Amino acid sequence: MELNLVEKTKDSITIRIKDTNMTLITPLLHILSDDANVSMVRYADEHPELEDPVLFVSVKKGTPEEAIKKAANAISEYYSTLEIRK
Repeated sequence: MELNLVEKTKDSITIRIKDTNMTLITPLLHILSDDANVSMVRYADEHPELEDPVLFVSVKKGTPEEAIKKAANAISEYYSTLEIRK
């Protein structure tokens, strides 16, 4: 998965995601949506004018990068605590 910055402002960020996998995107969107500091999360994966899917995050407080990093860390912690069954 490759991330490319499309646009960044003080309280929002748009990232193009090449070769994405919904296994990671779905929980990321879920956690970002539940974050009280995040005002809007959008994910566009099918549009005639898009080459690759785009993630848009806007925040009320903090920075969008902090919100994404916090969500990614939560996903990492969740999956690292799962037991692997044989």
